[in-house]
Amino acid sequence: MEISVAEATRLAGVFSGLRHDRKPFWTLWRELADFYIPKRYVWLQTDRESRVRKAKNPFILDSTGTTAGRTLASGLMNGITSPSRPWFKLRVPGYDDEGGPVTMWADEVARRMMIVMSESNFYNSMATIYLDLVFFGTAATLIYEDQESVIRCYNCALGEYYLSSDENGRVNTFGREFLQSAGQLVSRFGLDNVSETVRSLANNKDGGGKFKQLEVCHLLEPNFPGSGVAEKFKFIETYWEKGGPKGKALERRGFNEIPGIFPRWEVTGNDNYGTSPSMDALPDVIQLQLETKLKAKGLDKAVSPPVVADIQLQHRPTALLPNGITYVTGANSVGVKPVYSGYAPPIQEMTEDIRDIRIRIQEVFYNPLFNMISQLDTVRSATEIDARREEKLVLLGSVLERFEAEALNPAIDRIFAVMERKGLIPDPPQEIAGQKLDVQYVSILATAQRAVAAAPTERWIALLGQIAAVAPETLAIPNWDELIRNYGIAIGVEARNMHTREEVEQIKQQQAEQQAAQQAAVVGPELVDGAKTLSETDVGGGSSALQMLLAQG
Repeated sequence: MEISVAEATRLAGVFSGLRHDRKPFWTLWRELADFYIPKRYVWLQTDRESRVRKAKNPFILDSTGTTAGRTLASGLMNGITSPSRPWFKLRVPGYDDEGGPVTMWADEVARRMMIVMSESNFYNSMATIYLDLVFFGTAATLIYEDQESVIRCYNCALGEYYLSSDENGRVNTFGREFLQSAGQLVSRFGLDNVSETVRSLANNKDGGGKFKQLEVCHLLEPNFPGSGVAEKFKFIETYWEKGGPKGKALERRGFNEIPGIFPRWEVTGNDNYGTSPSMDALPDVIQLQLETKLKAKGLDKAVSPPVVADIQLQHRPTALLPNGITYVTGANSVGVKPVYSGYAPPIQEMTEDIRDIRIRIQEVFYNPLFNMISQLDTVRSATEIDARREEKLVLLGSVLERFEAEALNPAIDRIFAVMERKGLIPDPPQEIAGQKLDVQYVSILATAQRAVAAAPTERWIALLGQIAAVAPETLAIPNWDELIRNYGIAIGVEARNMHTREEVEQIKQQQAEQQAAQQAAVVGPELVDGAKTLSETDVGGGSSALQMLLAQG
């Protein structure tokens, strides 16, 4: 499509500003990639570096850092967005019918969304997002509509994209420079929309031209007046060939919601890119590689020590293997002996220090949280394990909240909107038509975080149990129905497993009626027997009869 020269100049200026803002992070990302996952992000290397480093990995001698990071990423994946169990629920604010039509509709919508996620590449994409967050503190994934699987997710590699945030700290601008072959460009944008260079490569008679890699620019930003896209769309994206004809774009289109998620682990100030646990552990990881190398040198010297030999042996064959014999001339010959007499490398001390470094790295990556039970030296009670887990979950609280706000919420909004446009969302009940849904996360980590907040309730109930032995009247203080209901919700008990408040009142009324009937059944025969006995008693009449009646009372 045609765009003005002024618009092409503006796009180039936006990329220049985004590139300048990202520049300070580039060196740090390079170092992180070298010491954690060097073969993953070739965009952080020059072409020559990429060719040289493909042959070997010159930085990692001990994989503790990489393993610890992958353990954290896997734990977050299973704890937040596990494909094998529900991890979110939908509700309409103000409607708490618990089993009514509104709740049933919200549950059905969540069920359908789970099916779409599982049948697309959503969960594979999420696994990559967690890796990027753990190692680099920033991740970017685009979510597009797909004819076959409803949605399709595309993970963008660190180093190829740029981010910028609005005044509220939310990412609202995304740009990237990436490679695509001439054949892919023609298939994606059409033969009429690509440049003459791309057309000639795609139509090359030898067939090899369509595999030629070309640089493409992609910018996703808020819509603005004069963009050429309808104002109803909140965001627009533009594709164009880098170095292609000025004033010509491959594509420009609008979106009702931002078609991507851009989570950050932790943000400092107004930075557009996040920090990560791997940045905190980097000094320890570098020290670990250095000490591992020094330990290997010490072992090498201990096994094959440097030696000094008599000058007379310089051109004589020697046999230094077991059972070998070396013939030496001269009675005062020194023969062959180690250079370091009486010296041994401190292998044990170095091994202990390396062990300490590994523990520090694993703690930075929260590995004890996910390996807690398997790493306990002795058998502990379930209460102690829960207490330890809750203590460490508090450390992940802010991270989980940010991830929900920057990744899960926009992902669910995007998927819901795509499904709604495709007619995959059932019609809502009449009373909630047009109202917005709220998301409640019920994953393992989200539930555990809420369970931490329920700890005061547990302590209060335990205290009441102790006090009730000497002051039973204190049991009237709590509102037991609401206390138990709210506690169940806090620890993740589903609402469908609870009776509604109306049902509870009906059950209480039925129990009261049954109890009254049981008491009547017991007291009734006693009254009848007493009346019969009284009627058969000879009281003698007169005042004596009155006295006996009063006495039997």
